[in-house]
Amino acid sequence: MSPSDSPRRPADPSPGPAAVTLTVQAAGCVLWRRSPVEGTLELCLVHRPKYDDWSWPKGKLKRGEDPLAGALREVAEETGHWAVPVAELPSAHYVANGRPKRVRYWAAEAVSGTFTPNDEVDRILWLPPHMARRRLTEPRDADLVDALLATFRPAR
Repeated sequence: MSPSDSPRRPADPSPGPAAVTLTVQAAGCVLWRRSPVEGTLELCLVHRPKYDDWSWPKGKLKRGEDPLAGALREVAEETGHWAVPVAELPSAHYVANGRPKRVRYWAAEAVSGTFTPNDEVDRILWLPPHMARRRLTEPRDADLVDALLATFRPAR
């Protein structure tokens, strides 16, 4: 039997190099407004019944979606408000459901809209920064209060 007549070996079934775990890409906003009563700064928190937590409006990006566009889409979907982005804030990096996740955040001013409860978000709260910091479920989210407040300080 010549080498060309030998039976072919099946492809190597081993997976080769360790599979790469892709980072989940998400985006959101620290949504703010001036209180319609007092004119003071208020921050919007969303309550997600699935997790029974209070957080910033955020969500996973769609394939190929621009992160800022995704952040504004998530704000509209979760809070019913249209927002104008002011500045990018620090990103959050953590593990969710066993996968690394990166959430890019922007400070954004709510300019119009009305909240309607939905399956994903059943309540929102507009709170002064010190109260929002305490109400947030995840400690890492509280750091964004300071980052937002820094965007209001005059440049030196």
